[in-house]
Amino acid sequence: MSITPTTAPASTGPTAATATAPTARGTDPADVIADARTRIDALDDRILGLVQERMAVSAVIQQTRISAGGRRVNLSREMEVLSRYRDALGRPGTSLAMTILELSRGRV
Repeated sequence: MSITPTTAPASTGPTAATATAPTARGTDPADVIADARTRIDALDDRILGLVQERMAVSAVIQQTRISAGGRRVNLSREMEVLSRYRDALGRPGTSLAMTILELSRGRV
């Protein structure tokens, strides 16, 4: 059985996809869980790839800024990122953003 993502209308901004509960009778819970875990593993692989891509793009920005005589880190930009994650995910979003920023700093 597949699990279908449900999202809010696009006009509300970024949303998280959520899995819906199976509605068919006789569905083996172990199969549903195994399928969902397979999806989670695939999503985690995509997230890791995106974080690595973000780190590479951040390195380009840092190298360019340093070459132009600027600082490696732009604190006002980091505050924008923190705010964006907090607005989308609440307080845990701030922690996630801090981790992503930490991974992306100082790789130059």
